[in-house]
Amino acid sequence: MGTLLRYASHASVRRTVVPKAERGFGKLTFLPLLIALALRLASEPTADLSYVVLAAYAALGRPHAIRAFIFSWLFTMINLGIAPEASLGAAGRYAILMAAIFSVVMYRPDVRRPLDGFMSGTIILSIFFIVHSVLFSSIVDVSLLKCISWTLTVMVLFSIWIGFSDWKRERMGNELFWMLVATLVFSLPLMVSSVGYLSNKTGFQGIFNQPQVLGLTISLLTAWSTTRFLSQRQPSWTLVGVMIAGLVGILLSEARVAGLAMFGGIVGAIALSAFVSGRRILDVMPGLRSWRFWSMVCLAVAGMIIFLPTLVSLIDHYLTKSGRANVDGLADAYNTSRGILIRPMIENISRYPFSGIGFGLDSDPIMMEIVRDPFMGLPLSAAVEKGVTPLAILEETGVFGLFLVFIWVFRLVQVTARGGPVPLSVCLTALLINLAEASMFSAGGQGLLIIGLFAWSYASGRATLPQAGSRSGSTPMGRAPAFVGRPFEGAGPGGSIPGRR
Repeated sequence: MGTLLRYASHASVRRTVVPKAERGFGKLTFLPLLIALALRLASEPTADLSYVVLAAYAALGRPHAIRAFIFSWLFTMINLGIAPEASLGAAGRYAILMAAIFSVVMYRPDVRRPLDGFMSGTIILSIFFIVHSVLFSSIVDVSLLKCISWTLTVMVLFSIWIGFSDWKRERMGNELFWMLVATLVFSLPLMVSSVGYLSNKTGFQGIFNQPQVLGLTISLLTAWSTTRFLSQRQPSWTLVGVMIAGLVGILLSEARVAGLAMFGGIVGAIALSAFVSGRRILDVMPGLRSWRFWSMVCLAVAGMIIFLPTLVSLIDHYLTKSGRANVDGLADAYNTSRGILIRPMIENISRYPFSGIGFGLDSDPIMMEIVRDPFMGLPLSAAVEKGVTPLAILEETGVFGLFLVFIWVFRLVQVTARGGPVPLSVCLTALLINLAEASMFSAGGQGLLIIGLFAWSYASGRATLPQAGSRSGSTPMGRAPAFVGRPFEGAGPGGSIPGRR
């Protein structure tokens, strides 16, 4: 009897042990993030405090660091009509990065994978950027700040995503997908408010600070949801709603590059996935056989016929940015919007073809607005706007830097393609965006989202390669590409998540 009572006593106070695979996904996981969001929206003093909360949250674990990065991106790009400016936001982003590095060092990965050619290439590319900044940059400390912060951000995000087990990677990918959906959902109600058009009065910006930011973000989401829809044998109606809302958001934003990048990313991902797997497109994208897909096609065609004049007018407004840009076709629109940025870059390339002007510097470095630390004078931020990433890299680091970047991007796409059309479409859309909006080599602002999506896409393909060993919660990796033999079950509604209840 005494033994039974002791057992009952212990059982009454025994707490449920959360499996390792589920740590970081509890019921209260998002509470600190909601508190940080409330602080960001409340007032300017609390806006600065919100970054402190995110930094503390990022130090709690690897999944927490991913979420903190996403919220850091959102806080940086938020519409100032709904939230005050955070004067210490630049310093706060570095605090979050340091906390994320702490998580990578202190918390072991679920799966240990050998260092592959891409990660080795990332290290080589980073060393090149640093050495180049010291030797050739006209503003050395700014170039060093940018290349070191980019290097640390890339290494942290990629190491976290690569170290996830299959279950955790798909679960985190699912969270990332729905976070992007949430930005769209909360943006659409602002269509009827002047707050949604603060930047230029015509382009819709939603909860973001620029229409271009909304358009580019939603183009990534729409490419993701479209390929996810087509990868399912029984496509989800929820994804249909996300796709339609995404197209509306892109058109209202007047971000032309967003629509082109989304279309190119989807088509390129389907074609390249079929080529890599050696299978027919209908096998790679079984959703093309679905009656839901064909019913959508029929409704779309019928709507285009009925509302053809309205559709033509809408497309004309989209291409001309509500009449603000007098252009004839896409080529003219591209030259008009990006020519002013390309011409000074061409001049610098002709002057410094091999040495470049310095990583992360403006075409006219004297015109840069550099925010420095008031105590030590260290640069915290130096925003630069450049339109074409390949030209920007050639201008800043010369032909040798451009060559290394091309190899790095090629390997990124090569590995991502093994993960199937879903991550590949996101990766290609992000790369195509950078043909008009250079952001992938910036660890702040929109570049942070781009790097995070690169890391998720790469990890989805990297998971199909052989691994050195794994711990509990992982599955064997020495197999064919994920989409061979079954449609890719990536993140998104209706996705198959092992261990899901």
